[in-house]
Amino acid sequence: MAASNVTSPVLVGQTSRFQQTAPWRRSLDIWIPAGILILLFLACFFGPFVFGLPGANAGSLLDARLPIFSPGHLLGTDAIGNDLLSRALYGGQISIEVGLGSMLIGFVVGGSLGVLGGYRGGFLDIVIMRILDMFLAFPSIILAFVVATFLGANEINVIFAISFFTVPAFARLARATTLQLRERGFVIATRLLGARERDVLIRHVVPNVIPSLMTYGLLTVAIAMFIEAALSFLGLGIPAPQPSWGSTIASGQQYLSDAPQIVLVPSVFLFTAVASLNSLGNALRTRIESH
Repeated sequence: MAASNVTSPVLVGQTSRFQQTAPWRRSLDIWIPAGILILLFLACFFGPFVFGLPGANAGSLLDARLPIFSPGHLLGTDAIGNDLLSRALYGGQISIEVGLGSMLIGFVVGGSLGVLGGYRGGFLDIVIMRILDMFLAFPSIILAFVVATFLGANEINVIFAISFFTVPAFARLARATTLQLRERGFVIATRLLGARERDVLIRHVVPNVIPSLMTYGLLTVAIAMFIEAALSFLGLGIPAPQPSWGSTIASGQQYLSDAPQIVLVPSVFLFTAVASLNSLGNALRTRIESH
């Protein structure tokens, strides 16, 4: 009977090793999409130079619509002989810049408006949120379509058009988080001690709002990249011959039967980026909420 109470050292060691590795296993939902995004970023911005790829528009009609794994063209060519891998990587630069640019505008402008309105409250909060609600009343793709049509097709205007969606979205999230923080004990105590409003916002409110905004920012980049692809597909995004994933997909739709790689290659890149951003954003949000 006494022997039955002795704990096996093997089991103790196994339990210890499991406890040591379990956090890494639970972190795979973060590290895998993060690793994919890092590789995709490095490939798009440095791959063309590292691998000595031709320019995005350096093709020849003699090489038009070559299939995947053709000599000198790993992923084939488009309808006018441009290397699809090169166009996918150069196009990824545009899509990433548009996604990050529109997200940063929403983060800074929308986050600032949301924090200010949520902390001040009253008439200022009502005015800010009612104006932003007018933009949220329209579907994001329709609003971006209208703005891009009015401004014209180029990268800066596409970023600005998508920002009409990101600014209200970030503002609402920042406001909701600020309303919760405003009633927390440490914020109330800081105010009672005579701290200036600016100091309270900078030292106590903003640092606690940023994590939520950063998590949502990943999802916003994915949405912005999808909207850019849709606008470019419709001819209102990045103008030819400058490549983007959306414009490359649009250029290959009439060749789906005999050259599907023209659509397939940029679609895989776009899907990988959007899916990884969504997975990483959801994983980080779950991790933050669990703490």
